[in-house]
Amino acid sequence: MSVLTAIALIVFIIEAQIPLPVPVPGAKLGLANAVTLFALFFRKRGDGLASPANKRAVCQNGDTGSADKTVPPPETDHVLKATDALMILVCRIILGAVFTGRVIAFIYSVTGGVFAFGAMAVLRKFVTGRQVWVCGAIGAVFHNIGQIGAAMIITGTPAIAAYLPALIIAGVVTGVVTGLTAQFAVQRVSGER
Repeated sequence: MSVLTAIALIVFIIEAQIPLPVPVPGAKLGLANAVTLFALFFRKRGDGLASPANKRAVCQNGDTGSADKTVPPPETDHVLKATDALMILVCRIILGAVFTGRVIAFIYSVTGGVFAFGAMAVLRKFVTGRQVWVCGAIGAVFHNIGQIGAAMIITGTPAIAAYLPALIIAGVVTGVVTGLTAQFAVQRVSGER
């Protein structure tokens, strides 16, 4: 988890330094979200050799020294839980605000991040590993909704909602890119093709 948090933080800090040439204020790629998506969808099949169930089976069998009579190892899943992905997101947001000095952006990041994470965590149950890009697009839309909602509450200006359609269009495009990035990473690390 700490490695994924560090990767997300580095991507976030680098991206914060690169302004996008788009007329919509606040629009960015959101590439750090690829790490959150990766954590939500990562599944790695293992050989189970060190699993407690395999050790018990070998001990119950009574043959600890004979390699040809050991119980075949069960397959195990090395899975990051949704709570792990949420912790990666929260740590990245907190540390990103500290390292970039954009403390006011913390409120927008938390609101958008929680909205996006909630949508992606629910959607994860309905999509396959080849549809992570869909989760990225939906997450980006909910991120924008959360940020606009926070901006409307903080500023007391409902007219800010006028930016939402443009942000949603930009969010879908960038969300697909982010989702495809996470999808390819998950497939590569999990050994899928």
